[in-house]
Amino acid sequence: QSCNIGEGGICLAEAVHGSAPDISGKNLANPTALMLSAVMMLRHLQFNDQADRIHNAILQTIAEGKYRTADLGGKSSTSDYTKAVCDHI
Repeated sequence: QSCNIGEGGICLAEAVHGSAPDISGKNLANPTALMLSAVMMLRHLQFNDQADRIHNAILQTIAEGKYRTADLGGKSSTSDYTKAVCDHI
């Protein structure tokens, strides 16, 4: 993740990684970096309770082990993993 903060507090939070063309459009990508970038943005905007809820939901989902994308040792799709995170919120 990356968070660039400029003059006046303008913030750009983004997931920093390659485009992964080999899995593009296949519902296989791990969305954790993008979600954690959103958490960083929420913290910058001082929405700490919301950031904590999302961050904890991500950690719970990974620790539970039921829904993990292939890079995390699982077989879940991007959608299934994301739904599991949302269900933990």
